[in-house]
Amino acid sequence: MSQFFQIHPRDPQPRLIKRCVEILLQGGVIVYPTDSSYALGCRMDNREGLERIRRIRRLEEDHNFTLVCIDISQISTFAKMNNEGFRLIKSLTPGPFTFILEATKETPRRLMHAKRKTIGVRLPDDPITEAIVTDLGEPLFSSTLIMPGEEEAMADPEDIRDRLEKDVDLIIDAGILTYEPTTIIGFTGDNPEIIRQGKGLAENLG
Repeated sequence: MSQFFQIHPRDPQPRLIKRCVEILLQGGVIVYPTDSSYALGCRMDNREGLERIRRIRRLEEDHNFTLVCIDISQISTFAKMNNEGFRLIKSLTPGPFTFILEATKETPRRLMHAKRKTIGVRLPDDPITEAIVTDLGEPLFSSTLIMPGEEEAMADPEDIRDRLEKDVDLIIDAGILTYEPTTIIGFTGDNPEIIRQGKGLAENLG
């Protein structure tokens, strides 16, 4: 049975953030808010947690997962960036973007795309996410909370509780979040390109 925390979306309570991080450190899987939707998260070295997320979403082996980071320097540990990429990501973050980059040797193979050896990274503009990743001290392994057969992420914490309370260790209630998918920008070709246009606007890219 999962725990259920009501956390203020703009001014998160430090004691609840601390408890959330403790659950992650103990191997837990959590449901938490971002600036685009609710998401599933666990520590990036939590193999069992990763598999639990796969089972919840019924994901294939080649699914693109995301590392939610605290700043651009943390991104550079796990993803390769040239100067142009660094400047573009810095100008767009924090915000509702997912960046697909070539993974570094420090990135665990199980987190990469199975064929392309890429990794998705995010710097969301969300106080709860920021507080969790800051206290955790490492990126959060993450996947949007879109259930099998559905096209949009779950939005109502009470619905999430009814459906997932036996499958996750913590559900954070930050209110109803309307699903607005991130804009995905790929950096694996000669120039950055928008793979999916979503909530985030990158005016310099076509």
